[in-house]
Parts: sequence; structure tokens; C-alpha cells
Amino acid sequence: MRTASWLDDPCPIARTMSVLGQRWAVLIIREALLGRTRFSEFKQRLGVASDVLSARLSELVAAGILEVVDYQEPGDRTRSRYVLTEAGHDLVPVLAAIGQWGHTHLARPDSSAYRFVEADTGEAVGIGFRRRDGSTVPAPRVALVAPTD
Repeated sequence: MRTASWLDDPCPIARTMSVLGQRWAVLIIREALLGRTRFSEFKQRLGVASDVLSARLSELVAAGILEVVDYQEPGDRTRSRYVLTEAGHDLVPVLAAIGQWGHTHLARPDSSAYRFVEADTGEAVGIGFRRRDGSTVPAPRVALVAPTD
């Protein structure tokens, strides 16, 4: 359920959750990162009801995460596919962090083999914090601070 007040919240985390916190939204983005673009592909892979999928795709388009691109196969009618925008691709570290946390804290023997890798080498990559000079900061040493009034 969308919380309309989050859209106007001064906190960027709350505003982001107004989009990504919707059921199926993050999994649709995951599938788009895996190369899925068609409604039927999302539906088949996720098992989501058509009306819910349609609503989530519309919300992701409205949020600028996906864009609709029309295509036509020879002899067929024009159809739409959903392609990640630059803003959608900017979510890669967010999904990587969620996945990394899940692999660590919700590990299961039958866990999926999804991993984030460097595209050119296939080498596994991880998410972490870095100072401006590039040195690593361990997550327990990172704090979220509120602005001072």
C-alpha cells in the first residue's frame, strides 16, 4: 500500500520507499537487470497477478525507473517492453546491497545463485563504504546522522 505522505517526505529514504517499498517493485527491477523486458516475462518469472504487475510497472515508469519502448515483430502487432532508465540502472548498488545482506543474514542451503559480478571479468563484487580517498570504511563504523536544527 502506497503511503502518499512518503512522497512528500523530506527524507530521501522515505521517498525512495514510496516506490521501492511496493510489493513486487524490487523483484521487477531485479528481473529487468537480468534482461527481462516483456510483461509476459515478468509475469512468468514472478508469478504475480496481471493487475498487480500492470500497476507496479506503471508506478516504476512514473517514477522514472523503467521506460516503455514499443517494438514490433514481423507480422505482429506493436507491443511494449519495459527498459531500465539511467535511474533504474542507478539502483544496481541498492539491489546488490540487499542481496549481499540476504546472502549473509538470511542464508539458506537452497539460496539462488544470483550474484553481482564485474561484467568484463565475471569476478564477484561486493558493496561497501569508501572515504573520498578510496579507503574502505567498515559498515559498523558508518553512522546515519540527522541534520542539526
